[in-house]
Amino acid sequence: MAVFLRNGEEAVYNQSQDQQLKVLYGTKAGRALVKVLTLPAVSKLGSCALSSPVSKVAIKPFIKANNIDMSQYEGNDFASYNAFFTRHIKDGMRPFEKDPSILCAPCDSKVTYVKIEDDTRLIVKNTAYTLDELLLTPSLTDEYKGGTCLIFRLTVDDYHHYHFFDDGVAEKEHIIPGEFHTVNPIANDYFPIYKRNTRHFTMLHTKHFDDVIFMEVGALMVGKIVNHPIHTFHKGEEKGLFEFGGSTIICLFKKDIIKVDDDIIEHSNHHDEVKVRLGERVGMRL
Repeated sequence: MAVFLRNGEEAVYNQSQDQQLKVLYGTKAGRALVKVLTLPAVSKLGSCALSSPVSKVAIKPFIKANNIDMSQYEGNDFASYNAFFTRHIKDGMRPFEKDPSILCAPCDSKVTYVKIEDDTRLIVKNTAYTLDELLLTPSLTDEYKGGTCLIFRLTVDDYHHYHFFDDGVAEKEHIIPGEFHTVNPIANDYFPIYKRNTRHFTMLHTKHFDDVIFMEVGALMVGKIVNHPIHTFHKGEEKGLFEFGGSTIICLFKKDIIKVDDDIIEHSNHHDEVKVRLGERVGMRL
């Protein structure tokens, strides 16, 4: 899988996170380590460490390794690594398209398009799962058959706040707790971790894009989903943020609601991704 810019050029970025995940989930030793790392006590300890002043020593090497342009962000003296990771973008750095018919990216990310069909299996972090497995709410599945799924994959170098792409009203948030399954001793196989990672999803009754399911998929270990308690929302308003870790946003649209931009469709058909920024156009209302 490659990542492309909107001008068609292949993007260059630090892929160490992806390589580390392959080792963790693709080997027996790695899966044994994940089993330990996902224990509540260990996760809590990791979270405390990343929120301590001592963790500041990791910030500058991380910025250099991932070639992050810090001129886009507020502040330069962070109290901890987690404070740096959840940094805020400066006003005006991520403007949203003003035309209400244009669908804007809800976050900085690498995006993939999937048409939702009866046999669709969505790929998230190298894991395939059905809409039923994703939502664990069968009553919603049929409403999105024939529709569109956009998967926004955030990596550690991205801005980790996400925003609403339209005006509307949000229903109550649904939370699916995470659970890790290790090696199956008979088949020598393992359950895909992202079928069991923590997932939050909200039904958004939007003004221009009908009812949209907006889902956040949490990261391994200390990654945390932080959603703001918002009922009525407006285009460009912050919905929430991810604490440390790579994470994913999934948006489900009903049939005949949006037309995704051609370059995103073309690259997705070749199993590649397109790099987009918060507020950037990714499609439009039909």
